[in-house]
Amino acid sequence: MTDAGRAPVAELVEMVVRGRLSARDVVESCLARISENDGEIRAFVTVEAEKALARADEVDRRIREDEGSLPLAGVPVAVKDNILTRGLRTTAGSRILENLVPPHSATVVERLEAAGAVVVGKTNLDEFAMGSTTDTSIFGPTRNPVDTDRTAGGSSGGSAAAVGAGLVPAALGSDTGGSIRQPAAFTGTVGLKPTYGRVSRYGLVAFGSSLDQIGPFGRCVDDVARVFAVIAGHDPRDSTSSREPVPELGPPSEPVNALEGLRVGWPTEYFAKGLDPGVAEVLSAVREHMTSVGAEIVELSLPHTEYAIAAYYVIAPAEASSNLSRYDGIRYGRRATHADTLDSLYLRTRSEGFGDEVKRRILLGTFVLSSGYFDAYYLQAQRVRRRIRDDFERAFEAVDVLLTPTTPTPAFRLDEKPSDPLSLYLADVYTVAPSLAGVPALSLPAGEAPGGLPVGAQLIAPWFREDRLLAVGAGLEAIGVGG
Repeated sequence: MTDAGRAPVAELVEMVVRGRLSARDVVESCLARISENDGEIRAFVTVEAEKALARADEVDRRIREDEGSLPLAGVPVAVKDNILTRGLRTTAGSRILENLVPPHSATVVERLEAAGAVVVGKTNLDEFAMGSTTDTSIFGPTRNPVDTDRTAGGSSGGSAAAVGAGLVPAALGSDTGGSIRQPAAFTGTVGLKPTYGRVSRYGLVAFGSSLDQIGPFGRCVDDVARVFAVIAGHDPRDSTSSREPVPELGPPSEPVNALEGLRVGWPTEYFAKGLDPGVAEVLSAVREHMTSVGAEIVELSLPHTEYAIAAYYVIAPAEASSNLSRYDGIRYGRRATHADTLDSLYLRTRSEGFGDEVKRRILLGTFVLSSGYFDAYYLQAQRVRRRIRDDFERAFEAVDVLLTPTTPTPAFRLDEKPSDPLSLYLADVYTVAPSLAGVPALSLPAGEAPGGLPVGAQLIAPWFREDRLLAVGAGLEAIGVGG
């Protein structure tokens, strides 16, 4: 039987549609790998084999009865556990939601299933997507399949590890300030953060509503492109969903042609002090590869990059404080016992249900939104955000894409940083600015640092130009970058 978790998405679809394999065969292969290999990695928090197999049987029936095109026929997909799945537990990695079984699915899940994909389970994440290691999850941390003593990153570490370990060929994550791109870099996978508004947020457990985006992981750029093509597009149930048409995302016949004549921005702020020498060496090699096939490297400045972390950690906690106020022990989720008054019910429910990192961000967000501090902190952070967006607008007048590291270091050891929140926040130094600006960004494997740890290269494109990102990423793969 084909090792479905490591097979390209296009190959799986062709075999299932042509009858060489059934969707059930493919799903059984992935379920077997999860059973055999996930005990140490802990990418999944919920796997319901019977539901996945029943779904696979339904896909096989649709193919037999020729019910139309199924672009992801039989493809097993893992879904981050902050994306709602009807009838399948969704916890957001938090005790306050640990027994929630949603009555409906997120739009992205509906679109995957309509395309013939099979959701095999839910993956681990930092609680409410707040973290960079999955260490804040009530289920404990996910381990990096490249080196199980190291973090898989976060907050979408479970989805990245599931793909990196070959448990599934594709997965969904969410990205607020780097939560798809950073774990993709750490695990040697490909991860896409779409333009804000390109993919529906309906059914995503909210963290920062002006920042959150759902996106795919895959083992190669084509896998990511095929999943993205299914989930992208306007959704009337999401008021922030864009009506911008989704361009054709078919695989280019000659990927390397995407690099010839390409103007590639090299932002000096992303290659300054603090960048690991091994990461810098890998990115320099990528630069040389690109110039060797006709790309032009343009050094430029994004001058407000140094303020991105500070602005992000005002805006994101402020939005989190507002979004998480709904978890009060009355409407849904965990409800504290032995509460005599309404105030004590709120206090006990939220004290018992939220972990330390979530409480820290709620407190910070409430503070910056409070009377007397709103103008000094929140409003000022939004002004900085506007300047960061302006930096990208100016940059894209001169170049087609930007090339940067995804992370300042390779994956760190599980016991190395969790006690120092500030150092974890700084791990997002290269990913938060694109999130604040709302531009699309792709992380793909670029090579290895000393010791064999993966290094990710981040490509950033203008708004709604995911097609350009994916074409350039495929071109880099074609010339052997990361291979």
